[in-house]
Amino acid sequence: MDRQLATTAVLDPFTSVFESVVSNISTVVRGKEGAIGLALVCLLAEGHLLIEDVPGVGKTTLAKALARSFDLECRRIQFTPDLLPSDITGVSLYNRDGMSFTFRPGPVFANVVIADEINRASPKTQSALLEAMQERQVSLDDVTRPLPDPFMVVATQNPIEYEGTYPLPESQIDRFLMRLSLGYPDKDSEAAMLDAARAMDPLEVAKLPVVADNATIRAMFRIVKSIYSASFVRSYIVELAVATRRHPAVRLGMSPRSTLGMQRAAQALAASLGRAYVTPDDVKAVLRPVVEHRLVLDPSLAASGTEVREILDEIERAVPVPAGRDIER
Repeated sequence: MDRQLATTAVLDPFTSVFESVVSNISTVVRGKEGAIGLALVCLLAEGHLLIEDVPGVGKTTLAKALARSFDLECRRIQFTPDLLPSDITGVSLYNRDGMSFTFRPGPVFANVVIADEINRASPKTQSALLEAMQERQVSLDDVTRPLPDPFMVVATQNPIEYEGTYPLPESQIDRFLMRLSLGYPDKDSEAAMLDAARAMDPLEVAKLPVVADNATIRAMFRIVKSIYSASFVRSYIVELAVATRRHPAVRLGMSPRSTLGMQRAAQALAASLGRAYVTPDDVKAVLRPVVEHRLVLDPSLAASGTEVREILDEIERAVPVPAGRDIER
């Protein structure tokens, strides 16, 4: 009983902040509470987010509002074909007075980095983010510099326009914990957006109130890590991963990095719902945003029109959902 009361005392503030942040962002990204909640789950799972959608639906606004809600430093990088790796990571400049080199950090040294239209930069420039996204550090001139904590990359890309773009390599795609799509708002939400625009520009994220500070988000990270994942839940995640690797239509299945990410995302989701433990339903809820962008189909099937979501639906139906209880601690 005491343990349950202590858990409730810890999770109540967590869910309160979570709901407040979702409500805050919803004032500038209307009618997308589900996607906003998943983006926040991604942040609290200490992952990176890829938002793939058509222009003008609020991809960049969502990223800025997420950073603003926690008063995090946010920098935006517009990816273009002529962008260089040093434009992202920084550069060492020679100081003639001191006769030494001084490092000038690039925009990657921020809490939230918006990689806008990431697929428009060359593969060489895209690769500048690989170390940052995985190890949260930048190595230049034989010096390794840690990135701010927290650190999150929110990348955007347009799934329709491919002219002048470079496909993201699997090594980078796998570093994104989730991929989301916002889609167009419904009629009521769009009408409410127009009404709100009479008094304030809905894209003016800088005027959003700060909901929580850096210390709060660090505390939320610790709570997410403490959410209990029973052995049967962990086995369910592994069974899903193995099923993607063995499916005859899948050329590249889930990586071990993605199984770790799925568990962390399910922990964050459980905490947001006020639970101190993960259920199989939590795993199913994050399955598509965590896994769908990682799977690579056999080229012959992809050419015939088979889609990844169809294969993932088949895998989800084939893997039994555990119904047992595990009280081990």
